[in-house]
Amino acid sequence: DGVSESIFKNDPDVKVMMAGSTLRKVKSKSWKKQRHFRLLEDGLTIWYKSRWAGRGHSTFSVTEVEAVREGHQSEVLLSVAEEFPADVCFTLVFHGRQGNLDLVTETPEEAKAWIRGVRKLIHKAQTMDEKERLDQWVWDWFQRADKNKDGKMNFKEVRTLLKMMNVDMDEEHALHLFTMADKSESGSLEIEQFVHFYKMLTQRDEVWKVFQDYAEDGEKLMLNELENFLSIEQHEGEQSSQHARELIDRYEPSGSAKKQSAMSLDGFQIYLCSLEGSVFKPEHRELHQDMSQPLCHYFISSSHNTYLLEDQLRGQSSLEAYIQALKRGCRCVEVDCWDGSDGEPVVYHGHTWTSKILFRDVVSTLKEYAFKASDFPVILSLENHCGVEQQTLMAQHLTQILGDTLLSAPLDGQLPQQLPSPQELRGKILLKAKKISDPGDCVDETPTDEVSDEEEMLLFFFFNSPLLQKSKSKLSRDLSDLVVYCKSVHFHGFEHARAHAQCYEMSSFSESKAKRLAKDAGTDFVQYNARHLSRIYPGGLRTDSSNYNPQEMWNVGNQIVALNFQTAGLEMDLNDGLFGQNGGCGYVLKPDFMRDGSTRFGPEKPGERRGYRPLRLSIQVISGQQLPKVNQKEGSIVDPLVRVEIYGVPQDQAKEETSHINNNGFNPVWNETLNFVVHAPELALVRFEVEDYDKASRNDFIGQLTLPFACIQAGYRHIHLLSKDGTAIPPSSLFVNVSISELT
Repeated sequence: DGVSESIFKNDPDVKVMMAGSTLRKVKSKSWKKQRHFRLLEDGLTIWYKSRWAGRGHSTFSVTEVEAVREGHQSEVLLSVAEEFPADVCFTLVFHGRQGNLDLVTETPEEAKAWIRGVRKLIHKAQTMDEKERLDQWVWDWFQRADKNKDGKMNFKEVRTLLKMMNVDMDEEHALHLFTMADKSESGSLEIEQFVHFYKMLTQRDEVWKVFQDYAEDGEKLMLNELENFLSIEQHEGEQSSQHARELIDRYEPSGSAKKQSAMSLDGFQIYLCSLEGSVFKPEHRELHQDMSQPLCHYFISSSHNTYLLEDQLRGQSSLEAYIQALKRGCRCVEVDCWDGSDGEPVVYHGHTWTSKILFRDVVSTLKEYAFKASDFPVILSLENHCGVEQQTLMAQHLTQILGDTLLSAPLDGQLPQQLPSPQELRGKILLKAKKISDPGDCVDETPTDEVSDEEEMLLFFFFNSPLLQKSKSKLSRDLSDLVVYCKSVHFHGFEHARAHAQCYEMSSFSESKAKRLAKDAGTDFVQYNARHLSRIYPGGLRTDSSNYNPQEMWNVGNQIVALNFQTAGLEMDLNDGLFGQNGGCGYVLKPDFMRDGSTRFGPEKPGERRGYRPLRLSIQVISGQQLPKVNQKEGSIVDPLVRVEIYGVPQDQAKEETSHINNNGFNPVWNETLNFVVHAPELALVRFEVEDYDKASRNDFIGQLTLPFACIQAGYRHIHLLSKDGTAIPPSSLFVNVSISELT
């Protein structure tokens, strides 16, 4: 019984979607093609194909869709607004970095049906409980494998299905399970029997063993037995008895077990796979930190050249890139402004072939999307290459479009001795730019461009560009006046800053300069960052939009560590890992030893600080569940291994891995223990990565999860894996037993 059966048999909008519609898919002003779209019987998959193409079709799941925008709410649909009225246009926005789907219907009624229908389905998919979700997967697998669509599955179809599920099982065992499930001895399984088959297939011995250790009768955990498990294995102490009751209430599917205040093996497994059973402390996912400290006491999720969706030389500049970064919780976005030919300032990567967008459109996008993911302040980092006239126009756009949202004067009229807090600045956009220092002056003495040495060489070499001679630039008084707490200044060294710098003055460092300072003067850098904001940006050689390791920058307390959000990979995993805590609000409080201006801490000597307490982390990697296929070819099955990596101060950098298991992505069992010692646990991130072992070439990535050491729950836990793009890939997980102890 799929989702569709239970809810939507009678919903008029879903009926329209199931019947199918011919919609225009729009990619640009010149690319608009008709495609036939329909919702499949599972109530989750949307299928589409071009009318003419023979067999080719595409599908995506409603669970991949994050939101539906109505009308002309994307750059693409705005560009064809003359041709198609708003009431027949809508945009599907996907999770992660997948591009939007812009669609146009024949009639307004049809648009309404699709918009409402998709929204209902998204809501349903988000509100399913653990049990419904499991039923949904089983139903999906049944649908996929029932090739001749007769609602039954014969043994041959089951064999194919096992391959699709990444299971390499010998014929005999598969036949044995099949026969046990085929109660009517008809030689095929109907959906109920298939559910039974799937249950036997996914029966987890390693969970059963843990269950057996605490369930005296082997059938169920009585309340006191579950309490014992929670206090001994899950390290829950006092709250165990209260929590045991809640867990039975929340996760036990059997009514009769609930009546006895007991938990069956099914309930136990559902609890272990739930968010409460996950490796990430649920209370740390919520907003839980003190948000009333000065801005410079927080790490701030930050993006570099936010307007780019691809590389730095010829990529497309796009408003969607801002929307994507902001929805990932980014709180510092960058704008490169140049004089536009028709008097309107434009945003693009200067001296390159990247396309241009209007500054005022970027500001409107900020106004609309800045506070959807978080209501803490957004810093707009301005790289200004415009003449005075267009700068004045920029100031007008900022004040007119943003209104009160723009912070344009100090909070209480006075410039403070320390920066205001995220709490005090909720809902505000702050401008970071140069400011005219002396009231009578309009020439800024500092070199204009934040151009790193390697970038200068590169640009001179490629473009032989005379524009790059550092000149004294004129600043517009109007724009300068909008800069309050984030005044960009040239960095003259730590000594100079200690003596002269104001708390609202901040500098930017290229990754190479920041690395050098971190190595040569780590403690000075930490102290400086306890009082000032610092922004780090990728070196100029990274024209492919690759990223540097942000951890080295966080190790010395740099707050605004700007990364290319559009580029998936390890570095963005670390960023997502750090900012996945505290409600994903984009601000994370630095450890106390980095907030004190006279701290002795430096990343090279983590032991020199108050409260130094190194910890031992031990991770028993027990098993994996339903890992995704790396290679979609029918016969290929993964050979998985698990690697655990610690990112932190240099002394803590470490990686350990398990051996690989041949041909089993479905339920590999390792039972291997990996050990680490962590000297600055408050700064460390732990990354779990699963790879497909390949002896001839580099291993393929299967999935990963990165989280702060401080957010780890000890005990028997599941790690819910994410794709390369950082999106969830249920039901793929790892089952581990984590213990954390003092180093003695």
